[in-house]
Amino acid sequence: MSDRTTGEPPFVQSLERGLEVLRALNDSPASLTLTEVAKQAGMTRAAARRFLHTLVELGYAESEGRGFSLRPRVLDLGHAYLSSLRLPEIALPHLERLAAKVRDATSLTVLDEDEIVYVTRVHGFRILTVSIAVGTRFPAYATSTGRVLLAGLDTAALQAYFERNTPRQLTSGTLTNRARLAQEIGRVRQHGWTIVDQELEQGLRSIAAPVRRANGHVVAAVNISTHSSRTSMDTMRRSWLPHLLTTAESISGELAHLPD
Repeated sequence: MSDRTTGEPPFVQSLERGLEVLRALNDSPASLTLTEVAKQAGMTRAAARRFLHTLVELGYAESEGRGFSLRPRVLDLGHAYLSSLRLPEIALPHLERLAAKVRDATSLTVLDEDEIVYVTRVHGFRILTVSIAVGTRFPAYATSTGRVLLAGLDTAALQAYFERNTPRQLTSGTLTNRARLAQEIGRVRQHGWTIVDQELEQGLRSIAAPVRRANGHVVAAVNISTHSSRTSMDTMRRSWLPHLLTTAESISGELAHLPD
């Protein structure tokens, strides 16, 4: 639908600003004050106050004292998307079988702008330090599935990603040099899998491979995550990689029968 006078699609700026307030609350593990929300959303306190009170009235946020935080109702916004997405449904039994074999957590992620988003996850038989659930987001450059998904981009899209993002040092091992990251992503393209060792969080190690449609386009990535103290890099390469690749191929095979 286009604006009849300009020919451009109509853009509702107030909706955009309201979503910025939601994102500000979503990005914080604790409640935020009005001043903090305004700063993070890039708007005045008066504007932030109006959006916050609207969200409170609609049941998407709550206020306690001077703090504002999200309420469970925001999950309704993503439920329809996840319910309509066939990929998690297809992947789940494959991830369950993989988790049973390796006895660690398995996941499926997709790329949303510059972050990975977990759309399916099977918790392993052992506890990880990092808390990950469906809907969790992480920067793509520092994760195994993120690098697999970035490797699936064409040259122009990957270049645009690096122009938009400045990698941050999340742990002592995080790879932040863009040239080296580009080389690593090229290696992922060549080999079809990758291991990321303690770059997102100290002690967290994961291995990932791509899920493709029939046309070869990478639409998701599957991974196994573990703690570095209990699983060596050699075990991941020799024992886990064959199971991981088989799982990714099986999910891709089922996905190939679905219409694009």
